[in-house]
Amino acid sequence: MAHAQVRDIPRPTPAPRAIPGPPQPSPLLATADGPAPPRTPPTFHDVLRHRYCSRLLISSVTGRLSLGMVPVALILAAQADGHSLATASLLAALYGIAPALGLPLLGRLADLRGLPLPCHLGAALVVTALSTLALAGTSHLPLTAVCVVLAGAGCPPLEGGLRSLWNTLLPDAAHVRTACTLDSSTQQIVYVTGPALSIAMATWLSPAAALALAAAVTWAGSLAFATTRPARTWRAVPRRHGRPGMLRPPAMRPLLVSLVFLGATIGSLDVAGIAVAEEQNASWLAGALPAMFSAAGLAGGVLFVRFQPRAAPRPRHLLLLGAAFTVSWIPLLAPLPAPAVLALSMLPGALIVPLLTVASLTFTSLAPPGTSTEAVGWISSAIRLGLAAGTALAGPLGGHFAVPLMAAALCALLLGARPTPASAPAAA
Repeated sequence: MAHAQVRDIPRPTPAPRAIPGPPQPSPLLATADGPAPPRTPPTFHDVLRHRYCSRLLISSVTGRLSLGMVPVALILAAQADGHSLATASLLAALYGIAPALGLPLLGRLADLRGLPLPCHLGAALVVTALSTLALAGTSHLPLTAVCVVLAGAGCPPLEGGLRSLWNTLLPDAAHVRTACTLDSSTQQIVYVTGPALSIAMATWLSPAAALALAAAVTWAGSLAFATTRPARTWRAVPRRHGRPGMLRPPAMRPLLVSLVFLGATIGSLDVAGIAVAEEQNASWLAGALPAMFSAAGLAGGVLFVRFQPRAAPRPRHLLLLGAAFTVSWIPLLAPLPAPAVLALSMLPGALIVPLLTVASLTFTSLAPPGTSTEAVGWISSAIRLGLAAGTALAGPLGGHFAVPLMAAALCALLLGARPTPASAPAAA
């Protein structure tokens, strides 16, 4: 996919503070014959100083905190109700897979009907399901499974909605690329802060209280996001009748599968940390390894914004990032002490955000017009499926670092595929 043609598309440049009116195309990549990119790449601060951007980012991250909170809260609640760790883990895995079913559907609804309806609908499903679990407990497994699936599938399309809105709030494609990097970086907060909040709430009150808190942050974040003026007025470019489906362009399929393998590297990392912690009798490493990986992701996002190319991402950028990400796992194969493992985990951690950002920008640029929110839903679905698959495979294989290395290598190979270029890469 990395060699698929990512053509530059003309883009109208709205005033920085303008509120979206009639539907307009919103491509992510700048044109060669359009406005020249700025000499210095925009920083995160340059993005956040634009009107509504800070509120939209904060509310989006708040609404997504439940994605990091619920798996831990489910395990704690299931164990408190007498279920085995295997059953509790199965419930958490079921929750992890469920958004892969719901996010593309809610994203398509957003592209067709606007953002408020799917955000409110998804939040209502999540709140209802998690409140039921908090009140009724997890003793009745069939009811619990249904609630878990609804809570996962109902996750509001906040990430896709945010990326669609960047194009209407920011003045040029360079700012949009920085904004996408910012969003990819802040996702690390979800998977560090979310579990910590669940554990703290479960310890202070109960696992049921942790589930209730997850429901509350989803509702609060979704409400704050969907009631902003840009979210209320945004509309995607109308879809043309007879256009091919979202995944019909050949260039999109290998890229989407590559994101599954990218997610698998993260899912297998958590198991590898537990395995190394047990081997070296260093229990602290199990929690420190994913935390250090995420912290490195934030740092990598900041560095990528500072040194990103002035022009739009090119196929060679995907190739270089994919190859570097694969190589960065090799040192972890050596028998190393726990502190060295922790330090070396920063290498792939620092590359995950740049690779995810460039892959996401490429994928959405290839999406048919009027499918930008659905496109991000597919991206999230692919990564979450990879997370679940990586976790499931790493356990039987002993948590060896060869698992994320192989997943990263397969990701890089797919990024180097050469499908037939898409004919009209544009997203809105």
